[in-house]
Amino acid sequence: MKFRVERDALADAVAWTAKSLPSRPSVPVLAGVLLRVADGRLQVSSFDYEVSSQVSVEVQADADGATLVSGRLLAEITKSLPAKPVDVAAVGAHVEITCGSARFTLPTMPVEDYPTLPEMPESAGAVDAALFAKAVSQVAVAAGRDDTLPMLTGVRIELEGTTLTLLATDRYRLAVRELMWHPDEPDMSVAALVPARTLDDTAKTLGPLGGNVSVALSRGKLGDGMIGFAGGARRTTSRLLEGDFPKVRALLPDHHNAQARIPVAALNEVVRRVGLVAERQTPVRLSFSTDGLVVEASGSEDARASEAMDCQYEGEPMTIAFNHQYLLDGLKALDAPIAVLSFTDPKKPAVMSPAKDDGEIIPGYWYLIMPVRIGS
Repeated sequence: MKFRVERDALADAVAWTAKSLPSRPSVPVLAGVLLRVADGRLQVSSFDYEVSSQVSVEVQADADGATLVSGRLLAEITKSLPAKPVDVAAVGAHVEITCGSARFTLPTMPVEDYPTLPEMPESAGAVDAALFAKAVSQVAVAAGRDDTLPMLTGVRIELEGTTLTLLATDRYRLAVRELMWHPDEPDMSVAALVPARTLDDTAKTLGPLGGNVSVALSRGKLGDGMIGFAGGARRTTSRLLEGDFPKVRALLPDHHNAQARIPVAALNEVVRRVGLVAERQTPVRLSFSTDGLVVEASGSEDARASEAMDCQYEGEPMTIAFNHQYLLDGLKALDAPIAVLSFTDPKKPAVMSPAKDDGEIIPGYWYLIMPVRIGS
């Protein structure tokens, strides 16, 4: 194998592929990225039996072939090379990388021991790449991180006709995002549970490429399901999570007894300031009235903080408390100038929605947050 390639193209391809490599591979070859050259194109691949990543790059090939090298080391090397063409050649049990006067020789691993990458599942449809990336980031923030409850570490994707819905929860908050997409079958009705981290990393990478992201889905027997995403010259597949995702839609209230409209930037600043005295599990208290909003927090050794701010509020006066980091996460996810908080009761979940400058709610996103019990 021998080829020449532009430095930036190689560095981007290796960095994206190496990002999904396992930190503790079960066998040494899974720490590698596979470089395969054929028909004037280089394919850079990684696979850990759960997630596969592959990107194709145009190269000037002198000899076809394949080699397997440490992915993380290759990523560090390629991103530090000078801005010049890179020559890569497999020589015996090593691969030589030359760029300008920089030269590296890396050991290789046996290609024949590397697992075969899974094929892309059957196409299900396509969605705007930038819109999809934003939607995933809005939902993935609410996914759980407790591996003892694996079904909560995923994002549920529901494909119903022309509507694609993303849902995630860690039991203390819930994020729901609905967006339009282009299904291959107009009457499609299917759901999949995708690891949140994999989905978020994939969407972030494919979003800036523009165009559409192709969504592919296999629906085999339990545990055999797989989802795939492709955009530009990049594609990734992931095994689906097992288990029943909780029926969270019932948590979204169908009415509210009080509602507040607050500038996101201002509330974010106030919660951050007041939250400085709050310990990790200490909530911030929000007291709403027609006079405005007062945000309060207390910490150890009688440390206290409070700050008043303007807000547009409709309803009876109410005091409700939230985990301040969950509240900040929700404000960031809104990606809008105004936050609309809808309440039914101080002891029941509140729903945060994005709104335009004039206060009109932007449909399609809900961030539900559980309140923290506070003393009377």
